[in-house]
Amino acid sequence: MGESNEPRSECPINAAVEVFGDRWSLLVLRDIVFGDRRYFRELQANSIEGIASNILANRLKRLVESGLLTREDTRPGQRARYSLTEPAIQLIPVFAHLGSWGLRHRPASPTLRLGAELLEQGGPVLWEEFMDELRHVHLGSGSPPRSPSVRQRLYAAYLAASQSS
Repeated sequence: MGESNEPRSECPINAAVEVFGDRWSLLVLRDIVFGDRRYFRELQANSIEGIASNILANRLKRLVESGLLTREDTRPGQRARYSLTEPAIQLIPVFAHLGSWGLRHRPASPTLRLGAELLEQGGPVLWEEFMDELRHVHLGSGSPPRSPSVRQRLYAAYLAASQSS
């Protein structure tokens, strides 16, 4: 994505890749979606890939400009919270499919692969439940998530795997 907001072509795949297809943007979204990290410092400190602060600032700015995140207005010195927009929430099936592809074609740690496996096994029903949960948390719409939430179930699987390894 250059200085212009005009896509390089009218291809829908290209248009999507230009918005969220670079490595860091997708990982920032992943950390907001699955890790509920909504502040700059949380995103930087908990990045397992070690994102640099200047790259994180750039990606957050671009994700807001492209309409995938909103940034709450704050006074100077206040922490700004980021929220997913509806288009970002609708990336849940994309994350599930990317995770499924990664499970089959790339090495993954036993601990980190469980979330992808759960999303794959849960299929569209689980994805829709997770999207509704994210709508409630980030957009203030819809009904509260059931208990345990999808994120809680994913985290419980992660904890169980990390304790057994």
